[in-house]
Amino acid sequence: MDPRIREQAEILVDHSTDVQAGDNVLITAPAHAEDLVVALHEVIGDRGANPLYVGSSARAGRAYLRASDPEDFETPTHELAMYEETDVDIAVRSNQNATETSDVDSETMAARSKAHQPVQSTRLSKRWCVTQFPSPAQAQLAELSSEGYENFVWDAINKDWDAVREHQEQMVEILDPADEVRIVSGDTTDVTMSVAGNPCLNDYGEHNLPGGEVFTTPVPESVEGEVLFDKPVYQQGHEILGARLVFEDGVVVEHSAEKNEAVLTGILDTDEGARRLGELGIGMNRDIDRFTYNMLFDEKMGDTVHMAVGRAYDDAVGEGNEANQSAQHVDMIVDMSEDSYIEVDGEVVQRNGTFRFEEGFEA
Repeated sequence: MDPRIREQAEILVDHSTDVQAGDNVLITAPAHAEDLVVALHEVIGDRGANPLYVGSSARAGRAYLRASDPEDFETPTHELAMYEETDVDIAVRSNQNATETSDVDSETMAARSKAHQPVQSTRLSKRWCVTQFPSPAQAQLAELSSEGYENFVWDAINKDWDAVREHQEQMVEILDPADEVRIVSGDTTDVTMSVAGNPCLNDYGEHNLPGGEVFTTPVPESVEGEVLFDKPVYQQGHEILGARLVFEDGVVVEHSAEKNEAVLTGILDTDEGARRLGELGIGMNRDIDRFTYNMLFDEKMGDTVHMAVGRAYDDAVGEGNEANQSAQHVDMIVDMSEDSYIEVDGEVVQRNGTFRFEEGFEA
């Protein structure tokens, strides 16, 4: 076994989820990621916890979705019960075919997401982490060789996360007490939002591995302006290009896309909350230096921001503030490397990808 796999397993167990003796640990992963599943069982056994492995199959999921009537979806109580009895959830992604669900219609996908919302909410109340195991399909999307993609994945994952935390904390200190954030990129993006009272969180490899972002929650009704997401959105097996959203009073009132606009429409029409922002994130992981069609990595890229329509994470919502509710949480990315800036309470804190606490910053 590649020693980097054991290192990833140890980070997941000790750093990301803090597995303790007696914990019930759920591991979901496809067969292709068996080496990581084996390593996780070894480390979890060393810690005196109780692992349960549940295999995942995109082919099986597609078959079920295509055979189902969207009106028949109900919350799967047996799956809900499994998460209720879980202390730690580790989800491993490793696609064999990144477009497996491309022929499942958006109405079906949206209906299933709505039915699974109680399951997802319960899962997110646990100690959880999502991670990646290299696969040929993801290597092809990233336009890398298998070995090159393996190096990319493990270089991004197996690192000193305490050092990452310290670096990113400088941006947390700027955003945490902030009232208003403005994002400007060229003449296609100019959007403002209140984050007053909502904490800014430091993602240094806990819920996501790799980590490498700071994020907070916009006050739902405060978002105003227009955003062009100039990086592709890969959703439901489809590539959405040139997604454009216009916000008024926090709601998407106009949208378009250069490619697969119908998929974007399906996301926004899932429920009322899907037309509001649930997250503002700032990518700070410069070891992720290329777009790979994998949001787990792409949203952490340095010189980017991302905004997610849909569900807000409860721990990024301040006491007394509204947490946007939705069955969706879809991240979309804006390149901030050129002709761009982030403004916090009227002060520019990042210009063309360089933060004010970094060398070379120009106000």
